[in-house]
Amino acid sequence: MIAAPVLVVPIAAAVSAGLIVLLRPLLQRYALARPNARSSHTVPTPQGGGIAIVAAILLTAGLLPLADAAPREMLTLGLSTVSLALVGAVDDIRPLPAGLRLILQAAAVTALVLAVDGQLVPAIPAWMERGLAILAGLWFVNLVNFMDGLDWMTLSEIVPVSGALFLAGTGGALPPAPTLVAAALLGAMLGFAPFNRPVARLFLGDVGSLPIGLVTAWLLYRLALEGGLAAAILLPLVYIADATLTLARRALRREPVWQAHRSHFYQRATVNGLSVTGVVARVFVVNLGLAFLAAATLLWPSWPFTLGALAGGAVLVAALLARFARAPRRTLPAI
Repeated sequence: MIAAPVLVVPIAAAVSAGLIVLLRPLLQRYALARPNARSSHTVPTPQGGGIAIVAAILLTAGLLPLADAAPREMLTLGLSTVSLALVGAVDDIRPLPAGLRLILQAAAVTALVLAVDGQLVPAIPAWMERGLAILAGLWFVNLVNFMDGLDWMTLSEIVPVSGALFLAGTGGALPPAPTLVAAALLGAMLGFAPFNRPVARLFLGDVGSLPIGLVTAWLLYRLALEGGLAAAILLPLVYIADATLTLARRALRREPVWQAHRSHFYQRATVNGLSVTGVVARVFVVNLGLAFLAAATLLWPSWPFTLGALAGGAVLVAALLARFARAPRRTLPAI
């Protein structure tokens, strides 16, 4: 079981990189991302690298027969992933109304949640838990899209998260099917990495960020259903905290939360003097720390230890966001 997903990582990376090389001239011609109120770039740059990532995930995750994989669940995952990629592709070329985009996203998330068997908290009605899972999945899909605003930003999040999920699967914390998908996601993101290196020659685009958010949300949901709820919270905590606190702050200020902006903590960090590389490196390091804590909760699942790990993760993320929000010190001019 371990050998096959290990092989999928380099295969997915090669497929992703190869497709990008083939598609980049077309993306350069037809899918330029022009700077807007949310952008960190100043010149038009091709977007749509997510096409290669989604294709690599779908191709490599379907290479091997999985005896324990639920056909309906895996088929729904594939169809939902493709549907969100199509929504993102249209939105990249000609922005969709916010309401329509949200409805289409909700349909994909709902279909996937309903296809997954199992329940996290048997004490509450199944319909209520499914409803909460749909809301959480919809929010996660959107927050991955919101946070994709710097070169290598999504890589600094998804590579540690998918890598941790892959390792958790090889250790038995996930069934073979999610483990294989995590390996495919990890490899596909690594294949995209050289093209998105600051200063990026290619962006992910909504065609990538939306389905990547969906696949990652599904993997975290499956981890939670296997008894790893604390780990599923810890792994994406940077993204959850930054996006949720930013949305809450904008809502309290009565700012339109659906409009493009540059008020995320990671965006404020660049305004406050940190380089793009400095921001994504800090996110990556904190995510490695969160992955370590998540692994510890799987190895030692006692409540006192789990609560301690969650508290430690909250401290790590709070320190990171506080650093991003802090303006640089101003030195007095010499007299």
